[in-house]
Amino acid sequence: MAQREAVLRLDEQWARIRSGAAHADPGESDRLLAELIGALREPARTDADCAARLGLRLGDLAARRFAAGDRAGALAAIEEGLRHARQASAHAPEYARWYARGLINQGVWLAWPLSDADRLPRHPLGAGGESGPSTMERAAGERARDLTRAAVEVWASLDQHDPVNRRGLAQAKVFLGDRLAELGFASDAVAWAVDAEAGFRRMLLAAPGPEEAQEAEEALDHIGRQLELRLRFLTFESLAGLRTDGLLPERLLPQAVVAARIQGVAEEEIAARMGLDAEQVVTMLEVTPWRAVWRIEVRGPDGLWAAQPAPWRDAAEVRNRTAEDVAAGLIRGFMDSAAYPGDGALWRVRVWWHAEGDPAGARFRLVIGPDSPAATPS
Repeated sequence: MAQREAVLRLDEQWARIRSGAAHADPGESDRLLAELIGALREPARTDADCAARLGLRLGDLAARRFAAGDRAGALAAIEEGLRHARQASAHAPEYARWYARGLINQGVWLAWPLSDADRLPRHPLGAGGESGPSTMERAAGERARDLTRAAVEVWASLDQHDPVNRRGLAQAKVFLGDRLAELGFASDAVAWAVDAEAGFRRMLLAAPGPEEAQEAEEALDHIGRQLELRLRFLTFESLAGLRTDGLLPERLLPQAVVAARIQGVAEEEIAARMGLDAEQVVTMLEVTPWRAVWRIEVRGPDGLWAAQPAPWRDAAEVRNRTAEDVAAGLIRGFMDSAAYPGDGALWRVRVWWHAEGDPAGARFRLVIGPDSPAATPS
């Protein structure tokens, strides 16, 4: 009993340092955390509280390692921590929460190479991209997705009358949407983000104070930005399916209509499949611009492709035009310009929505010249 009390006092001391309520220099805090983890190992064999705390503190160690750039060390620590956390999770709701948060952190660290510096997917088209993730990165991303889905299930199993559990479930759904987006499952990512958004809107309505309201508003802003980005990678079939299933927020309808038109879908079909009047579609296309980004490249004698300078690598805001419409104007203009390399050269044009990215994500792509493949507008 005395040993357990000493361990818990040590844990309380660490918790104060971790929260900033007490100060310790980096070396001292590292020593204290290592001592605490060592002290928890033996009682964790038979004591659920100590097992849960050991999982939590190994998670702290993992976070410190990750912040220091040691991803492999972080993953090893969180893997061990989750074994103890899982063991304790059935004994108390608080332990289950610690376990769920650990699962989410492990997922974030596993999937780290799949996102860029802004935490947006590097390969939003998944395996379909021309510069997709490596086999190892994709395998890690798939495990991250599965771990995050498990976290959603843990949060969902807890009492949803408790606002802490409702918030945890909504946050876990956001993370699951992120993991799916990184693997190229844009439609599924949108569905989970919309589900999470609904949860945070309910939280905002029931928020007991300004801090909770601000947290919900910040989450909604993040989800809104993510949804706008993810719509750019959805096919019209996916957009129509989300609309049918009630998973396309009304505020994003204009962008969804523009997305369909960029792909070349006729206005009549957009209206029919999206449950809109023809006049609504026309109005949305007239008032909602999209940013067309293009690049024309010429292949040199060395076989390398060289991007041409502006205006052949540029961008412009356009309305009610398909990507193919934009490309057609570029092709005509380039062939009539002094930059045109002649009929014997091989050249290509690509048009993206919003920003250059993976070639497979171009809304239009075409190679022109001798022995070029057939036209392949996307």
